[in-house]
Amino acid sequence: MGTSTPAGSKGAALFTERLYVTWWGWPLPLLGAALLAAEIHMGYPGVRAWLPYVVMLPLAVALLLSMGRTTVRVTGGDDPELWVGDAHLPLRYVGEVETVGKQGKRKAMGPELDPAAFVVHRGWVPTLVRLHLTDPDDPTPYWLISTRHPERLATVLREHAAARRAADDTGAREPG
Repeated sequence: MGTSTPAGSKGAALFTERLYVTWWGWPLPLLGAALLAAEIHMGYPGVRAWLPYVVMLPLAVALLLSMGRTTVRVTGGDDPELWVGDAHLPLRYVGEVETVGKQGKRKAMGPELDPAAFVVHRGWVPTLVRLHLTDPDDPTPYWLISTRHPERLATVLREHAAARRAADDTGAREPG
């Protein structure tokens, strides 16, 4: 797991998704910011009357936008990788891939969760993908990632794993 930027990765994106906050996640924080600004406004005339609105509402918008900044991306090329935010995983280390639906999310994030797992969870995204790692040097047993399109992401990862296994089997059979 590195922390370099995806701009350094080669190849076209095989899967890309931004984990933005859905429309129904916006009204309550904006209402809260407006109410807080109104509380501050109540006792002050003049400039101090409108200043809280100018500060609080854009601050709430900036917070919501920053919460939805995380992207999930699978790159192609010679050494394809899975990028989740700034973290990346070469696909050669991806083993079993499983999708976790709405009903299984609570169990996957609760009693089944391994404390050593790498988790990128967004509460407003209803589904997850769990990737078991095959790297013996990595203490992380699996990645658990929020995604709105778990089947599409799992298909891309499974196809790559199948192609990698086929290439490894072919290489193992050739006399060297």
